[in-house]
Amino acid sequence: KWRCPMGAAIGNLTISEAAIAAGVTVAKVNRMIDKRILPKMLYKASENRTVRKEACLWIAFYFETEEVLTSRARVKAMRSVMAQKHSWDELRQCQFEESRTVQVLLASIWDDVERRLSQLRAAQDLVIEDPEILRGIPVIRGTRIPVYDVASLVDARTPFEELREIYPKLTPSQIELASVYVKATPLRGRPRRRQMPKSLSVSISKKRLRSSLT
Repeated sequence: KWRCPMGAAIGNLTISEAAIAAGVTVAKVNRMIDKRILPKMLYKASENRTVRKEACLWIAFYFETEEVLTSRARVKAMRSVMAQKHSWDELRQCQFEESRTVQVLLASIWDDVERRLSQLRAAQDLVIEDPEILRGIPVIRGTRIPVYDVASLVDARTPFEELREIYPKLTPSQIELASVYVKATPLRGRPRRRQMPKSLSVSISKKRLRSSLT
């Protein structure tokens, strides 16, 4: 049985954004929709799928509790709570007792989802698209650095020291958020070739020249 107060509902996210907020893969979010595990009130299954903010909590809940609750119990829990229309903040107080030995508190899952949502918002605020800056290519605010270039290096597990050498103007937080932004807003079609900063290209060329002469 579930116990929590009453309330209201909130916002929409893309599938990629929802995956980040829920801490799962895009495939798992789509699976929740395709198999109709997620309550219909939590998503729109149009060509461009979107989900409500609350869906991120339930997606995280579904996968994080799979070792202690059956699929049937998890679906029942979601539908039971959603039928009561709790607000986002009130959902944090919910707890589920499947038996005397199994009790699930939503608070920790809610906290993790809320933290990732805040990180997602920060990543979106970090990036701007200005026609007068690199012809509108998304760049990190206050710079001319393409966010997809930074993220490609992060995802390639480039050592942090090298990242700081390539982009000395960026803070560790900006570098991390660049990767979050790109995961939430993946490029369509063939990836654009990453442009190396001119200063670094010159530096690398000099290093190679010195190496060839020794």
